Amino acid sequence: MLARPAPNNTPLVTPAAAPPGAPPAVASAPAARKQADPPASPGSSPVIHPRWLRLTHWLNALAVVVMIMSGWRIYNAAPFFDFTFPNGITLGGWLGGALQWHFAGMWLLFANGLLYLALNVATGRLWRKFLPVSPGGVVRDLLAALRGRLSHADPRRYNQVQRLAYLFVMADIAVLILSGLVLWKSVQFDLLRDLMGGYEAARRVHFFAMALLAGFVAVHLAMVALVPRSLLTMIRGK
Repeated sequence: MLARPAPNNTPLVTPAAAPPGAPPAVASAPAARKQADPPASPGSSPVIHPRWLRLTHWLNALAVVVMIMSGWRIYNAAPFFDFTFPNGITLGGWLGGALQWHFAGMWLLFANGLLYLALNVATGRLWRKFLPVSPGGVVRDLLAALRGRLSHADPRRYNQVQRLAYLFVMADIAVLILSGLVLWKSVQFDLLRDLMGGYEAARRVHFFAMALLAGFVAVHLAMVALVPRSLLTMIRGK
């Protein structure tokens, strides 16, 4: 007959609690590695302006500066008002050089502007940032800005005046490009020329559209000086 194994009467020993002040037990290697991994920082600053937006913004700014300064030189060659721009603030040196700079800026603005607009539409940023806009909201925010009571605490949100200004400058650049096509290829774009009232009328449309763009740039720079954080966010993204 097979003998049955003796029952194991050894009591089950549970680890005793460490006395106060004693060092904690050393965890296993995998557990130690898991605890050593730093947790994700929940307080990291969110990206306000993505990289594609910052890149297209600065390229648009470069193109606009080139077009304004070279356009003033082109205007000086055949002014239709009783004033000309100082040569020191123009670009190109002479009419031919100014035209070359102007065309270079035009193609950069056209291509980069289309990319900027397409990405804004594709990502939904156009609707989130620039819409809705209402006359009452614009008046309210404009009065608050004039009184110095318009908050700029959240750079991710545009007020109604900013939304209207950005939408306006998009439309203004479109007018600049269309009127510039008439001045560049008047015969080929004869329908567009007729819609603008002829070549000379297209010159004036182009001039005033450029003047409005220059005014926007001046106001934009003034607002950046008042709220320097907006410049930092357009450089760093945060």
